Amino acid sequence: MKGHPGKEDRSHRTPAVFLGYQQEWAKDQAQVKLWEKSRRIGASWGEAGEDTLLAASENGMDVFYIGYNKDMAQEFIEDCADWARFYNEAAGEIEEFLFDDEADEKKSILAFRIRFHSGHKIVALSSRPANLRGKQGKIVIDEAAFHDDLAGLIKAAMAMLIWGGRVVIISTHNGVDNPFNELIEAIKAGKKPYSLHTTTFDDALADGLYGRVCLRRGIEWTQEGQDAWRKDVVDNYGDDADEELFVIPAHGADIYLARTLVLSCMSPDIPVYRWKCKDSFVHEHEFVREKAAREWCEENLKPHLDRLDPYLKTYFGEDFGRTGDLTDIFPLQEQPGLKYHAPFVADLRNVPFEQQRHVLFYIVDRLPRFTGGALDSRGNGQYLAEVAMQRYGSARIHMVSPSQGWYQETMPKYKKAFEDKEILIPRDSDILEDHRSVKMRKGVAKVPDDYRTKGSDGGQRHGDSAIAGCMAWYAVQNIDGVEIDFNSTGKKRASTRMDGFMG
Repeated sequence: MKGHPGKEDRSHRTPAVFLGYQQEWAKDQAQVKLWEKSRRIGASWGEAGEDTLLAASENGMDVFYIGYNKDMAQEFIEDCADWARFYNEAAGEIEEFLFDDEADEKKSILAFRIRFHSGHKIVALSSRPANLRGKQGKIVIDEAAFHDDLAGLIKAAMAMLIWGGRVVIISTHNGVDNPFNELIEAIKAGKKPYSLHTTTFDDALADGLYGRVCLRRGIEWTQEGQDAWRKDVVDNYGDDADEELFVIPAHGADIYLARTLVLSCMSPDIPVYRWKCKDSFVHEHEFVREKAAREWCEENLKPHLDRLDPYLKTYFGEDFGRTGDLTDIFPLQEQPGLKYHAPFVADLRNVPFEQQRHVLFYIVDRLPRFTGGALDSRGNGQYLAEVAMQRYGSARIHMVSPSQGWYQETMPKYKKAFEDKEILIPRDSDILEDHRSVKMRKGVAKVPDDYRTKGSDGGQRHGDSAIAGCMAWYAVQNIDGVEIDFNSTGKKRASTRMDGFMG
């Protein structure tokens, strides 16, 4: 690249593997440059190629890459290693190490590093340290719109410019009110002297993106094939296509959990079981209601409860609803590597109070090594939370009345579970939309009190499964109660109410 003594000037001879928009980006040597772009067009991969040459040059500099999760950091550093081999540059092996966050002496962040014989290095961080002062080189902030404190991160990164460093900011949009879009608008208005690149999905197609897809898949390019491929991609994104593919930031950009982030932690193998009762069901005889609840649980939930590993800890979260919103019960079982998988989610609409208790007790009585649960105790939810606390004990059950402070402390931890791929939940359209119902308002991420969506059954939802999931994660993070003694029959030994049903 230009500015790398000892090598041929490549500013007009970018490697042929780069497409046009990647070439233009690599040629731009501005101190600060931003790229608003479509998803999956090879922006980060191209940046890795440029950064590898920079770090390999004796007159180059260190590069610090900041993604918002471990997977991004690892993928970027592996791309850099591939580029080093392609360029035949002398580089060491990929190293894992702990990066000390200067803002928090007790916190260390997993990072990846490649050292070059030039004396420079590329460091890919697996999180978002807000304090980069004391470091020097080039900062690459990837998927910037999805960082929690982008403004603080950019402020710290700009210190690199004083001694000749550079700052690169790359991202898909995440809403019109997002700090990334605000920075873009400031550049367009001439308020910031930064370089700006814009690449839509159609721009990438015009520069040969689909041709590269064909090359990789070993198929022949045709215009008809490209048109069909484009249609499939756009259709898959649905209502999100404008923002995800065509660089149009969405209104309601206060969405806290991005669609792609949630989808990355969803599995189609995890079921959601829905029980919707008719209005007349509440008037049925107690025996009829209990029988219906038992049969629903045994038909739907029992097979999954029976398959749970008896040696792994389990938790649950619950969000309460009766006639308008839903009650969602969200179990989580610990997996090796401190990851947590939901075996299923129970979604209850218009289910009477007593039958909600029956379903809850049926589930929790059969959770192996049950360690803790958190229940929504607001309003009518206080009844279910209270009887659960009485049955399982206050050491295991937290009755939570979510306040602004509770959301402010808990929701970022729940988001981080998705970013770090520590949680796996059902791949379900209602659950996805519930999580996208979490909004950032006045610095607090929560489902707004007046916000409602329509579920797949036509009924209203209020982010119910997202709140239940957050409750479950709160239980994982905060409850270490005395475990219920569990045996192979799936029953709780200590209780005389063995199956969760009264009478």
